[in-house]
Amino acid sequence: MPLFKDGQFVPDVWRRLDASEELPTNGHILMTLEDWHVRAPQRAHGHASNVAFGLLLDPDDSLEEIAAELPHIDMIALTFPKFSDGRAYSQAQLLRTRWKYKGDLRAVGDVLFDQLQLMARSGFTTFEIQNEATIKLLEAGRRPDVHEFYQPSLGPDEVPAGTRPWLRRPG
Repeated sequence: MPLFKDGQFVPDVWRRLDASEELPTNGHILMTLEDWHVRAPQRAHGHASNVAFGLLLDPDDSLEEIAAELPHIDMIALTFPKFSDGRAYSQAQLLRTRWKYKGDLRAVGDVLFDQLQLMARSGFTTFEIQNEATIKLLEAGRRPDVHEFYQPSLGPDEVPAGTRPWLRRPG
């Protein structure tokens, strides 16, 4: 699937590890939370010291159970099972603010053009896109283009507006 990062399509270096495969000795490996726990002894004993680990999380997976291991996770892919399911936005926000996760956050699943800017504002840095219309729009150079927001984002390029009209009270 096409991978969009930093305003362009890029090759995906991450490989999804099948549960039946042996843990490789090098590369970029993406695994489910269940597989992450099953392979904990292998990971802990340095079996894969040249492996960059990525974790694929579903919306109902607990972030608390991986919080202590975040420094050892290079990429987290958060799943959007359908466009109306926004739990991954909350997961991204928590990873960035509560646990100060600095690694790559990838949006996977039902990622649509109109959501890209909001996903980026929530902390996502990479987008795995399946939707053909979204791919065509991005290939044509189109970008979501909203410039004013009610809330500040996690993005480094956005400066919160100087006034907030919803806070104004009659004098």
